[in-house]
Amino acid sequence: MSDNMNINWYPGHMAKTKRQIIEDLKIIDIVVELLDARIPISSRNPDIEEITKNKKKIIVLNKCDLADEKENDRWLQYFKSKGISAVLTDSNTGKGINNFIKEVEKMMEEEQKILAQKGRTGRKTRVMILGIPNVGKSSFINRISKRSSAGVGNKPGVTKQKQWIRINEKIELLDTPGVLWPKFQSEEVALNLAFTGTIKEEILDKVEIAYQLVKYLLENYRENLCKRYNLTNEYIETILKQDRAENENIYEIMLEIGRKRKCLISGGNVDEEKTSRMIIDEFKNGILGKITLEKVK
Repeated sequence: MSDNMNINWYPGHMAKTKRQIIEDLKIIDIVVELLDARIPISSRNPDIEEITKNKKKIIVLNKCDLADEKENDRWLQYFKSKGISAVLTDSNTGKGINNFIKEVEKMMEEEQKILAQKGRTGRKTRVMILGIPNVGKSSFINRISKRSSAGVGNKPGVTKQKQWIRINEKIELLDTPGVLWPKFQSEEVALNLAFTGTIKEEILDKVEIAYQLVKYLLENYRENLCKRYNLTNEYIETILKQDRAENENIYEIMLEIGRKRKCLISGGNVDEEKTSRMIIDEFKNGILGKITLEKVK
C-alpha cells in the first residue's frame, strides 16, 4: 500500500459557487454549517469557516445515527466550548430537526424583538445552509421543509444551483451547492472524505482506501469488524504479530474478509476490488455499526 495519495478533484464550478456564497451572505441572518457527525473536522470546509466568521452560526452534525453516540456528545461539547451552537440530526428519521428550528428561533429572538419595537413585524429569518458534498444536505432540507423536491443522491455534487425554501412563517432557507476546497490540510482529511463518499469514487484507488479504513477499524473499532466479518480477535492478533511489514498483515486480513464474504474470482483467489468496495459501502451505510472517524482531542 502506498504512503501518499494524490487526489485531484477540485471542479471549476466550486470556485464560482464560493463567489456566489460571499455575495449572498450580505442578506443572510444565520449560517448553518452541515457536517458529517463521523468526521466533524474533515467535513468542515476551512474556506467557508473563514468567509462566514462574522455571521451567527449553527453547526449541524448530520448522520448522527451512523456515528458513535459517546463521540456525538463530545463533539457537541467541543463546539459549545468554542462558543458555537451545535445540534445533532438524522435526516432520514427527522431526529433533531425540531431542535434545529428551535435553535434558529432562539438565536434571532432579540433581533425580532428590536424589529417589533420598530413596527417591523413579519420579517422572515434568512438562513443559509452550507456543506461539502455528501453530508446529507438535500435530505436535511427535504426533511425540514417536508418536501422531496431538492435533488437527493449519494453521488457528490447533486445540488447545482441556489434555491430559497420556506420552512415556516418565520424562517426561509437558502440552499447552496456543496463546496469543497482546493487543497486538503492532510492525508488524514483526504482519507476521511474518501471513507464517507465525499470524493468521487472514480478518482480513488478503492483498495488503498479500504486498506486504510480496515487499519483504522482494527485500531479503534475491532469488535465491529470481527462481528460483521466473523473474525476472531485471536486470529487478528496472530496475523498482526507476524514478522513482516504491517501493511502486509493488514492486507492479509482484508483478503480474509473477502474470502469470508465469497468475493472470489477464478481459481478461488480473492477479488480485492470487490472486497474493497464492499467494506467501504458497508461502512458508509452504517452496516459496520456506529463509528466515528474523528474524535475530540
